[in-house]
Amino acid sequence: MDHPIVLFVVLPLAAYGVGSTPFGYLIARLRGTDIRRAGSGNVGATNVGRVLGRKWGVLCFVLDVVKGFVPVLIAGRLLVRGDVPALDRQAAWLAVGCGVILGHVFTFYLRFRGGKGVATSLGVVLGVFPYFTWPGLAALGLWIAVTLASRYVSLGSIVAGTAFVPLFAGFGLALDWPLLQLWPLMVFAAAMAALILLRHRGNIGRLLAGTENRIGRKRAG
Repeated sequence: MDHPIVLFVVLPLAAYGVGSTPFGYLIARLRGTDIRRAGSGNVGATNVGRVLGRKWGVLCFVLDVVKGFVPVLIAGRLLVRGDVPALDRQAAWLAVGCGVILGHVFTFYLRFRGGKGVATSLGVVLGVFPYFTWPGLAALGLWIAVTLASRYVSLGSIVAGTAFVPLFAGFGLALDWPLLQLWPLMVFAAAMAALILLRHRGNIGRLLAGTENRIGRKRAG
């Protein structure tokens, strides 16, 4: 387990394989629909719920969270020793998280087209216990509040994603975490937020233009 090839090649590639499981696509196929040709064409939970119904969207969301959570949780149990993981262990742990998220966003089963990574990223942060778990739960609460208030799923995702770094820093200060020793986690949190923003750049344009789709409203066309 200590060999660099295992830490930084084998484990992340295995996580990428798990993350590449396109639950949204599979759920829709079982319902007789190619989700890539319906709604927005995205294979994530939001589009699945819009096209197939809320219960299928919720199922897709839960499965995408679980596929992010389980590999990172297992990696943490294998890699982390002591209260503050060594830098190489933090890096290997986060490499697993990167593998899962990239697998979801760029799934090789669908010619490297996937979802936007929000649900899987949530699973990843909940699995990095305790340093990402508590800010991750706070970000989830923020996502729920903003989404319900605005009826824009994308806005909730954008706000929660951008809030994660300050939430991590805030919990770190409040709980006296050794933030200087956890700088790889901070870098990962910032990169994850940047990826969520990048994947939502089209939504940001539609939000600014006032044309973004709201919850409960059918997509035009």
